[in-house]
Amino acid sequence: MATSRNWLFVTLHTEDGRIGVGEGSGWPRVVRAAVEDLRCLLVGEDAGQIERITQRIRVATMGHGQTGVVASGALAAIDTALWDLKAQSLGVPIFELLGGLTRDAVHYYTHASSPETALEAVSRGVRGIKVGGIKDVVERAYAIRAAVGDDVDLMVDLHGPPWLSAADAIAIGRALEPLNLLFLEEPVAPDDLAGWRRVRDKVALPLAGGERFGTLADMLPFMTEGLLDVVQPDTGRFGGLTQMRKLAGMAEAHGIQVAPHSGSLGPVAEFAAVHLLASIPNALALERLEPDWSQREEVLTSRLQSSGGRIEIPRSPGLGTGVNTEFVQRYPSQQNVAIATGAFNPGTEQETPYLQPRRPRAGITRTGLE
Repeated sequence: MATSRNWLFVTLHTEDGRIGVGEGSGWPRVVRAAVEDLRCLLVGEDAGQIERITQRIRVATMGHGQTGVVASGALAAIDTALWDLKAQSLGVPIFELLGGLTRDAVHYYTHASSPETALEAVSRGVRGIKVGGIKDVVERAYAIRAAVGDDVDLMVDLHGPPWLSAADAIAIGRALEPLNLLFLEEPVAPDDLAGWRRVRDKVALPLAGGERFGTLADMLPFMTEGLLDVVQPDTGRFGGLTQMRKLAGMAEAHGIQVAPHSGSLGPVAEFAAVHLLASIPNALALERLEPDWSQREEVLTSRLQSSGGRIEIPRSPGLGTGVNTEFVQRYPSQQNVAIATGAFNPGTEQETPYLQPRRPRAGITRTGLE
């Protein structure tokens, strides 16, 4: 929905009149087609048998190949709605079904593009700031650290396009080491496993990633090889709460913290992420865009409450919210795909390479302190 944000919401209806809501991302317009195709597997099923339905959906989609975040996005939307229904039927919030509370609020961090926007976030009580992109990223990170001081956690996200070469990621990572980042995110492409190994070996910073994956198997080598300190599953494309809680257990066994990706998600998936983080011992923080689309909160029947950089945990049965369907229908999705610009080497925008070593290279580690 909307021109700047694309969210897919799914509602499941039971014979006794309950409505469960979920959200699927990964490629919302394509995920919608997948959800509609899976409808035949859901009609007449017992909505309380969540794991069995999850397995049925996985089996039904396997004939189409390893369909990644599209299949997992459809599963996430359906699975989250099933958890919503089950918790409603028992009259409890979802976190109670996930083991109860381990904390009374969930910490979140937000993004900043300049010292000014970072300071504005800190003035609201936010204690974590992320700097994104690869253009002049070292210089921007140093400027923001100087502005906010050492009492605020700083993160840097090096995601493409274009993705960095391992050599460039290592150079940038080493330049950022004096800032003592909370984590360095996606230093190289998610499918460049050899590059991740090189970065891990050469950069003395915690590493984070995982937002572009859809299954436990996708995440497994990053955990078993010790390539991640922070795992960032996307609540709308990682198979829903059923798979998210399994991942959290795997992460705990490997000493890894969980910080769900939320940069592109809508408000329903954010509710689901808060329930998960409220219930697991290895929750780090939730990503949050502030400000977001100005009418984001009108999508829901009730909102998450936050203050001082912490999100209050919903206490109503189920997720604790519903979708304002009439409002959503005013903003039909028009397009999901776009190519980000501005970070390609000069004169190469039309080439749009997936991976591109930086040129000219001399300035990629410039701190602004020279």
